[in-house]
Amino acid sequence: MERGSQAQQGNNYEHLNETQQSWLLFPEALKKKGRKKQSVDLGCMVCSRKAFKWSLISIGIAFLVIALPTIIVKAIPKHKSRPPAPDDYTRALHKALLFFNAQKSGKLGKSNGISWRGDSGLQDGNDTVFKKRGLVGGYYDAGDNTKFNFPMAYAMTMLSWSCIEYSHKYRSIGEYTHLTDLIKWGTDYLLLNFNSSAATVDHIYAQVGGSRNASQTPDDHYCWERPEDMDYPRPAIAVSAGPDLAGEMAAALAAASIVFRDSNAAYSRRLVRGAETLFRFARDQGRRRSYCRGNPFIEPYYNSTGYYDEYMWGATWLYYATGNNTYLSLATNRGLPKNSRAFLGIPDLSVPSWDNKLPAAMLLLTRFRIFLSPGYPYEDMLRMYHNVTALNMCSYLPQFAVFNWTKGGLIQLNHGRPQPLQYAANAAFLASLFADYLNATDVPGFNCGPNFIPIHVLRSFATSQVDYIMGKNPLKMSYIVGYGDKFPRHVHHRGASIPHNKRRYSCTGGWKWKDSSKPNPNNVTGAMVGGPDRFDHFHDSRNNYSYTEPTLAGNAGLVAALVSLTVTDANYGIDKNSIFEAVPPLYPQSPPPPPPWRP
Repeated sequence: MERGSQAQQGNNYEHLNETQQSWLLFPEALKKKGRKKQSVDLGCMVCSRKAFKWSLISIGIAFLVIALPTIIVKAIPKHKSRPPAPDDYTRALHKALLFFNAQKSGKLGKSNGISWRGDSGLQDGNDTVFKKRGLVGGYYDAGDNTKFNFPMAYAMTMLSWSCIEYSHKYRSIGEYTHLTDLIKWGTDYLLLNFNSSAATVDHIYAQVGGSRNASQTPDDHYCWERPEDMDYPRPAIAVSAGPDLAGEMAAALAAASIVFRDSNAAYSRRLVRGAETLFRFARDQGRRRSYCRGNPFIEPYYNSTGYYDEYMWGATWLYYATGNNTYLSLATNRGLPKNSRAFLGIPDLSVPSWDNKLPAAMLLLTRFRIFLSPGYPYEDMLRMYHNVTALNMCSYLPQFAVFNWTKGGLIQLNHGRPQPLQYAANAAFLASLFADYLNATDVPGFNCGPNFIPIHVLRSFATSQVDYIMGKNPLKMSYIVGYGDKFPRHVHHRGASIPHNKRRYSCTGGWKWKDSSKPNPNNVTGAMVGGPDRFDHFHDSRNNYSYTEPTLAGNAGLVAALVSLTVTDANYGIDKNSIFEAVPPLYPQSPPPPPPWRP
């Protein structure tokens, strides 16, 4: 009976599916003898033996490929990644900014960071109508102790422009606060040189100190004294005319107002008011003559050859600072390029400098066209400025032979005359900046006549000039003091050449240090000297200022060029929008209708 019952159950078992069979307590006893098992029982499910085998293999491979490396990586001790090493341009930039600390006049704090410098010029301006506040502060221009406002204002404009375009780079390398402090030191001083609380003024100050050519009386050139030891008269020179000086000072204050717009709004507004006051002085019909004309203390040193470029330059910066269309209308007025000869294709007018603002002003207005495209009624003039800007860039390229070049690769923008490096640095900045403008709008290049010039060619020009200054030249000489192993040691600079030994040297007592063949006891770190001659020769002689004297204007161009080329962890191009924050929304007007048709 039991056998029959088991046989019947066996027959019933064969009709059950695998899952149902697994529920029975005695399946093995009912299976046919010698039958090979084709499946694997996983309890809640049954799968084929072949599928089970490949599943195990797949899990093993996944463990080796994914899990094992993850375990190993997590087991390795973690280390914080090091920040990228600064590139050569960044290292040079750190030093170039220090030059401005060495040039400071006035009461210096301990944070100035130049051990051999101290308070100086504390009596400056005591002979002025501003006797109570004086004209204390600002920067000494070069290796002498004169404060020339014209190149000083230009230097502040250039520093501010570089800050506006590349603030992210300055922040990334830890120099933003340093730079803005330097700018404010300069603009604080410029505000002292006129009645900045008034809407209109009848005079401004052009400089403090100075000398006549071949002077034999104690002054800033005859004497060789540290600024801290000056004991000779330092008169403040006022001018009642000077659209060039006032226009540049207005540009400096307006550009700086953009720098401080977010961080110090009250100061920014003060700068704007001062800039507008200065520009009214500059535009006054009765004051339209050069600030230096006939003045023997100014004309031989910083002679201005015109003022219509400062009108364009100052009006453009005031437009960006205020959004007032009156300034844009002036900057695009046909009279400015006509009177400044901007469209005549004169090579020298493509060279940016403290005297010639045309290429910089037209590039600044080209920026407006590239990014905002305002249309009528500005488009015609902006297109012309854009075209001339491109031609200026063409003139910097060796294949067009507009300027001579030294065999070592330095462009001769000043035709072989002394101090060529400041012009090369300024041009390098404009070229690098124009390349960044094009790159920001995905424009691959520009045209020089029938020739298409890719962006990288223009940037190569900029890097070649800065590289030359930094030591890639036939002499392997860095022309930036303190950068590299070989740099000028006999810089024409009073403060750097006289020992900081708590001894005071008189006006003529310092001559022994001027004439000494020994290297300067103090390095004026970051100073870019005048540079080599047209044969790439350089004489490291303190008595030859053409080779070894640095200037504010030259160093400002160097700083701007270096930051434009610097590679940082924030390595994207320019800040496209900050400069336009005050510009109102642009709604292009319709052009006037054509005159009625007449048969």
